[in-house]
Amino acid sequence: MNKTIRRASVFVLLLVFALLVRATWVQFYEGQALADDKNNRRNAIELYSEPLGNIVVGGEAVTGSARTKSGDLAYKRTYTDGALYAAVTGYSSQAFGATQLEGIYQDLLDGTDNRLKSVLDTVTNKRSDPGNVITTIDPDVQKAAYDALGDKKGAAVAIDPTTGKILAVVSTPSYDPSRITTGDSAAWEQLTKDSDKPMTNRALRQPLPPGSTFKLVVAAAALEDGLYSSVDEKTDSPDPYPLPQSSDELTNENPSAPCENASIRVALQYSCNNVFGSMAVDLGQDKVRAMAEKFGFNDDEQDVPVRAYESVYPSDMDDAQTALSGIGQFDVTATPLQMAMVSAAIANDGKLVSPHMVSQITDSSGDVLQDYDDNASAEEIVSSSTAEQLQSAMQTVVEDGTGTNAQIAGATVGGKTGTAQHGENNSKTPYAWFTSYGKADGKEVAVAVVVEQSDAARSEVSGNGLAAPVARAVMEAALG
Repeated sequence: MNKTIRRASVFVLLLVFALLVRATWVQFYEGQALADDKNNRRNAIELYSEPLGNIVVGGEAVTGSARTKSGDLAYKRTYTDGALYAAVTGYSSQAFGATQLEGIYQDLLDGTDNRLKSVLDTVTNKRSDPGNVITTIDPDVQKAAYDALGDKKGAAVAIDPTTGKILAVVSTPSYDPSRITTGDSAAWEQLTKDSDKPMTNRALRQPLPPGSTFKLVVAAAALEDGLYSSVDEKTDSPDPYPLPQSSDELTNENPSAPCENASIRVALQYSCNNVFGSMAVDLGQDKVRAMAEKFGFNDDEQDVPVRAYESVYPSDMDDAQTALSGIGQFDVTATPLQMAMVSAAIANDGKLVSPHMVSQITDSSGDVLQDYDDNASAEEIVSSSTAEQLQSAMQTVVEDGTGTNAQIAGATVGGKTGTAQHGENNSKTPYAWFTSYGKADGKEVAVAVVVEQSDAARSEVSGNGLAAPVARAVMEAALG
């Protein structure tokens, strides 16, 4: 064989070897990545080849699967009262993926979760019958919150303080996930470009300045630290309060309110800014932050099991900024979930039971794979003495203070209003907040409501005027 032919043969053999190596690499090393690629149509075909498992509310499935009439996807996801439960279920779409409970439990709902496999399924590699997600949501409480919010832009969360079960998660305006299950691009574009952001879960994933509802956290810090021995002890709080290192003063919405040196009870009753601004400075930002973090602030891994956005109490503030943080302004932000957790811990004698909106996950036969109710943990946030005092002060707010619209006949109700500034120099419509708890006939509930926008005149925007009536409706449904 001459030299040229020999070299050509070696080169061809090397090319063949390279092709074999590449084919082996693709098959054994890149195969799984290609199979899992979101653009691989075979995944969607397999996912929707059989009916999915369901998300269950109050013993009834609020999801379903319907046979398609054409195309290569055999089934599509369906929703019962989709807009009512969208903040709970999320969506499962043939084109746009899955979110919230649909996304978190996708393997369970499509039958690929290994916990669903029988011995025969393992041997044959057969797709198992799908499981179901049993939520803690109470349909009556959910509907009460949704109806009470109506056409307002806002959110509400209700929690059973004794168990941590989330009874309602509502965000308005909402949307019907059924519109996008088949990949309707026009519906998707309309929803994602809507300035009202109907697909944003305001209850869990949009932290806003909590305003005066945050004063509960500052009051808890002051009582736990011993700065004040009781909610009825006079404070050292000039009215107006001169902000440290600033020419500005912290004033009150009601200039005639008895806020000078007011006790914590009176300061909560009239929502006295001077008292809590001064209190935050006296405590120092580190002590206020420590208390806020015990309630759940600054936790970027708050799963219920949907990951909630972090509620923030800031660091590295000067004294003037610390004073503003004491009234829930400056860079303080909170979700309705977070403020419901504050009321829940106070209502539960100082103990916060981990909030969760999934009770159990089961296989297709109803056998429990995991029970989240049994695994809910409780943590002491404040002493029972501090909690009892704050409960009493919150009751004063509702009985004879800024939160009278939350009163419920035959029930013990405590609450705190908040009206948070919005925009530069408060140029935009303020946020109206209300956080509360209710107790009656052995039942308890903690509720937080925020109203971002409504058709009310700016002068009528307040926690008592807009948010408290929503909270009252939610508490009535939970306690009824």
